[in-house]
Order: sequence, then C-alpha cells, then structure tokens
Amino acid sequence: MTSLDRRTLLRAGLATGAGLAGGTLFGAADARAAGAGAHPPAGAPAWRPAGRPVLTHGVQSGDVTADSALVWTRADRPGRMWVEVSRRPDLRGARLLRGPVLDPSADCTGRVRVRGLPCGERLHYRVSVESLDRHGVRSEPLVGSFATAPGAHGRRGVRFVWTGDIAGQGWGIAPDFGGMRIFQAMRSVRPDFFLCSGDTVYADGPLAETVTLPDGRIWRNLVTPEKSKVAETLAEYRGQFAYNLLDEHLRAFVAEVPQVNQWDDHEVTNNWYPGEVLADARYTEQRVDVLAARARQAFGEWLPVPAGGPLYRKLSYGPLLDVFVLDMRTYKDPNDGNTYADPLRGLLGREQRAWLVRELKRSRATWKVIANDLPIGLVVPDGAAQEGVAQGDPGAPAGRELEFAEVLGATHRAGVTGMVFLTADVHYTAAHHYDPARAAVADFTPFWEFVSGPAHAGAFGPNALDGTFGPQAVFVNAPPRANTSPAEGFQHFGEVAIDGESGAFTVHLRDRDGASLWTTTLPAPGR
Repeated sequence: MTSLDRRTLLRAGLATGAGLAGGTLFGAADARAAGAGAHPPAGAPAWRPAGRPVLTHGVQSGDVTADSALVWTRADRPGRMWVEVSRRPDLRGARLLRGPVLDPSADCTGRVRVRGLPCGERLHYRVSVESLDRHGVRSEPLVGSFATAPGAHGRRGVRFVWTGDIAGQGWGIAPDFGGMRIFQAMRSVRPDFFLCSGDTVYADGPLAETVTLPDGRIWRNLVTPEKSKVAETLAEYRGQFAYNLLDEHLRAFVAEVPQVNQWDDHEVTNNWYPGEVLADARYTEQRVDVLAARARQAFGEWLPVPAGGPLYRKLSYGPLLDVFVLDMRTYKDPNDGNTYADPLRGLLGREQRAWLVRELKRSRATWKVIANDLPIGLVVPDGAAQEGVAQGDPGAPAGRELEFAEVLGATHRAGVTGMVFLTADVHYTAAHHYDPARAAVADFTPFWEFVSGPAHAGAFGPNALDGTFGPQAVFVNAPPRANTSPAEGFQHFGEVAIDGESGAFTVHLRDRDGASLWTTTLPAPGR
C-alpha cells in the first residue's frame, strides 16, 4: 500500500462524497456502474483544489462473499472512482471498473461492489480517483487485497479475527506508544476477514492532548477538531471515522483484510436506545434519534458496509461457516430494570428475532457464528438501569433474556448445532460456556460465548455473570483497575481458525502483541 504521511491526511481533512457501483470480473457478463451520474450534483462546490486528486484515508474492503466484495476509498475533492482488480499482485491483466462520482453528499467517500469474482482466492486491487475538471488526471493510486469466501462446495479452512472498542475512554492515537499497534498484530495472523464487534468509534469520547499515566509518563494524543468534543453534527460523526484512519497500523490492516462491521453504542453515544432524550450538558442536540440518524449516515459512508437495508445480515464462508451479524441498537427497548414479562420488548425486535431463528434453522454450515455486540450472560449496568441482556437475577428468563430464551429454545428444538457467540463491549477478554445443566432453563443446546476487546481503549472488568443460562467463566483476562490505558496492555483480539478437513473450530484469545493467552478447540458437531 502506498504510504500516506500524517500531515497529508490532516491537511486533506474532511471535505464531504458518495456512491455505490457494481461491476463484474473474470468472465461475468453484466459489468455495470450505478448510483452516480457523470457530473457532480448541483450542491458541489464551485472551487477545485489545485493539482491531482488525493486519496486521503487509504482503501478498505468489506462484506466479502464467494463472488463479490465492497471496495472503499475517500478523495479530497469530487471525482470519479476507478477500481482495478486482478489475481496478480502486480495488477497485470487487471479488470478496470468504472465507479461512482465521489461528491460532498457522502463526504467524498465511495464504494464499488465488485462482482463475478473467483471464490476462495486472494485478489489484489488498485483504486484511483479521476478529476472532474481535467479528464485523464487521476490521483496517485492506492493498492489493497482481500480474500473471497470459499464456494458452497469448497473445503478450504477459514481464519478470522474479531475485537471491538476503538479509541475509547480518552485513549487516542499516541505515536510515542506505537499507535494502534494491535492492528499490526492482527494483520500478521493473515485472516480472511475481520469482524468488528461494535464501538467502531467513540463519538462520545473527546480526546485531550495529554494524559498523565499512573507511572508519570505522558500519553500524547493526536487530536483533530472533531475529536475535541462529543459528536453531534454529521461532520463531527464523520470525523470520528476519519480520525481512526490516521493510524498507520489500522490503514495497513484494512487495506489487506476485509471487514464485517456492526455498531454498538459509542458510534452514537453511551448506552443509547431509540427515543432516548439525553440529560448531558455536553450536548446541544439531546434527541438521540437525531444523533443516531447522523451517526448511521457516517457509519455507512466511512465503512465498507452495504448501502441501505437493515444492519443485521448473514454472510456465508462456504460449507464451514455462516456469520450472523446482529443489530442490538436500532430496535432496542429503553434501559430499565430489565425484569419485565412482555415478550414483545427486547434488544432485537420481532423481525430481527424471527429472521435469526429462521436463518439459523436454514443454515447448513458446520458452524454458525452469531456476532452479538452485547454479551448474553454478563451484567452491563447503565447507572441504576440495565444496558444489556442480563440483569443479575439467576432465575427464570425475564426482560431481554426472554428474546434469547426464544432463540435458544427454537433452535434447540429444530436440532440446530454449531452455534458460537462472539462479542466485545466489556473491555476485557473471556471464554464463557453455557450449559442447561447449570441454568434456570433447560431447553437449549450447550454453547460457547467468547469475549474480546478492547482493540484500543480503556480496559475494564470483569463483569458479573448472570446464571439464567448457566454460564461458567472458563477464562478471564481483565485489568487490575478501571480504565487501564493501552500503554499497560490488556488490549485483546480473538482469532478463530476452522480446519478445512476436520471442521474443528479453534479459538485463540490474544493480547495486543498477538500472544495467545488461552485457546480451545471445539470438534465439529457430530464428530
């Protein structure tokens, strides 16, 4: 990947652009582009920066399937996006795809859905943006790569990493402490994809220029205007994502590893739910629904996620793995004591809950990974109320536990096997085993929930376990005090490797430098 110095990135700043285009590759017949015309919209600024366009924040890919991938970039001005894709690292013989015009309506960001790809291969791509004023004048290109998912009948193994919680609790990019170096460790694993389990940014976490650590050392944050206050405007929410991409380790990682992103609370504000009205003097706009709409737009612009439709979705990686990405925010009920008996309330909402049960029953994958950005059995308080699924009462399911009792019971009765939950949120790493023999309910199949994080934020924990579903903490690695800085460690990611022959599911819970703190291997169901 062509290197970008920090000064160039800061100078490029946050103009504003958009678009989604589709194309085909390697023999597919219907190459096409959509979502933008040949000219900028009427709202585009009349002035143009001098010289060639500049790609300001690198390249990314996401939501890769067996035959397609999203490719993303951002320019410093309106321009036409072009993408070349090839099997070869030198891009010889690459297929050229005409992408959308990037314009201020989406902060000059844009995506191309590349279609017709060969399954189960590492492919290489190059992105540039062409000036709208000077035909043929293009930016310096940036390169990246991604691995497509195995086909429906492929037996290639799958390897991926997951974590969450990026740049939180006042701990931003500190070059003196190596920046967000956990992304370098994750990159060295060479995963097929990265599952970000929420808190992709901390829009409610302003950064100070310096923080004094307990041992007297000074943590010096790189600070931008958008990270100097809580995000309220669309430009400020966009600035949260732009900030993270100032880190060289993160930019190099996302250029090589496709992402699967879900959101949690800090993309908007701490512990939010629809309809909430804040009582926080830092905010001039206190209607959470207004803030969430702006945050959702920035999330969709600055990350390689599908445009439109719900955030919950299923991604298939051949016969070995289906990933079910949950949205535990958009349909969330208000935080209260979480002991109600109303089965219509919950975190997921009726439609998402029905979708999850239906798709789990339909799945024929050996393993069904459920990406739940809020853990099932850990108690996550919100002041005197409850933020998560559990509430600390080990008895029969109540409140939001009713939803998961329904999901677990319905899949158990349908004979669904191979369900594993992956989560973050609580800022430490742990392995929980759930068993009806220890639970207040009996009609579910034993399963594991693995917790990771933070990627680069304050470390906390451990949280109390709720006994309703019979969890046992088999492993925990948590800091000695609250909000331990990344300089002191306790930053974590998880790695999953599914063997192509045996189907065995191996989990490593790793630290910031990639050392394995704990591991286990789950045999494929029926073996």
